[in-house]
Amino acid sequence: MKKLLFLAFVIFFLTQRTLAQNFSNELADLAKIKSDVQTRRVSSFDRTGGNNDRIEHLKDGEKRIIFDVPGAGMIHHIWITIAPPPEKMSRNDIILRMYWDGLDFPSVESPIGPFFGQGWNESYDFSSLPLAVGPVKGRGMVSYFAMPFANGAKIEIENQTGQEISAFYYYVDYVQLKTLPNDMGRFHAWYNHELTEALPEGENEWGAIGEPGKNPKGENNYLIADIKGRGHFVGVNYYVHAPTPIWYGEGDDMIFIDGEELPTLHGTGTEDYFNTSWCPNTLFSHPYYGYARVNNDIGWLGRTHVYRFHISDPIYFQKSLKFTIEHGHNNCLTLDLASVAYWYQAPPLNRLKPIPDKESRKPKELLGTWQIHQWRNEWRKSKGSSPVLWGNE
Repeated sequence: MKKLLFLAFVIFFLTQRTLAQNFSNELADLAKIKSDVQTRRVSSFDRTGGNNDRIEHLKDGEKRIIFDVPGAGMIHHIWITIAPPPEKMSRNDIILRMYWDGLDFPSVESPIGPFFGQGWNESYDFSSLPLAVGPVKGRGMVSYFAMPFANGAKIEIENQTGQEISAFYYYVDYVQLKTLPNDMGRFHAWYNHELTEALPEGENEWGAIGEPGKNPKGENNYLIADIKGRGHFVGVNYYVHAPTPIWYGEGDDMIFIDGEELPTLHGTGTEDYFNTSWCPNTLFSHPYYGYARVNNDIGWLGRTHVYRFHISDPIYFQKSLKFTIEHGHNNCLTLDLASVAYWYQAPPLNRLKPIPDKESRKPKELLGTWQIHQWRNEWRKSKGSSPVLWGNE
């Protein structure tokens, strides 16, 4: 026991020291006086000097450019809030796009809620080092990701909500540079969504209905990112909606670097990749990882938002990176999955795969005790409808 306590103390100490060193480096950097750098801002402030500090009346289907600057620079802070509130207008249907260096295709494309850390059509607080959604009730969306550009940058929003956005407030803070250093990558983010398919023999998680199969090569895994080029992967927001009370996270993370046929990085389970353990169902917030939303239902039935950012441990690639994860062991579960992947990439840049459309992104209905009782009724009928059936026959 003493050895275990000592080991736990050592791990805690090293973790805290690493965090302290990272933050100390940032604080030390604040003291450096930089030349040839000027801070700039583009915001929704009222140009008349009044208090109507917002974009108004964005119609359904309308696109609006909120940031468009020439030259070299680096965005280092974005803040956004929107009306109507999330319960009346889903942030899952407002699309955020970012373009670098005059390219006609975006390097960032995602629904605005999932990008900042709010899943589905919901609103809740979320806190991490690069991204946060804050009070009141998860309505202030913030990014501290560094976003360099050498020859202009543009940020666009598109309203796909089916109604008018009455107010859109924002800041985009950046530094203007004479030239961008050659070793600076371009920030990328890509949203994916999939209703995964169970195995033909059924949802055999934890061997509940037979001997589990095997999946050494990652066939039919859920796709988090498929990147061509050189760069480093820096994180993911992962949104899981499980229609079953059984644990959804037995699936391994499998990451293929530079075209390798077998996973270069092969994990041991979903919660393990996200730095947690033993099927968590607890809200937890750390600068690099955590559970921002968990279900309050039976077992793991319902919606869970988990995140991990590779701030101290980027995943480097020279030619390509394909990040996948199983949906249940051996991809045995039907899950409604969504994710936003974040990475930096060296020019020349490539087009992102188109994100799923509005109908595909539509959140699935929450299930509960009513549906479970209906399932039980169908099971009773399959067993002959005996009046004393218990449930483990």
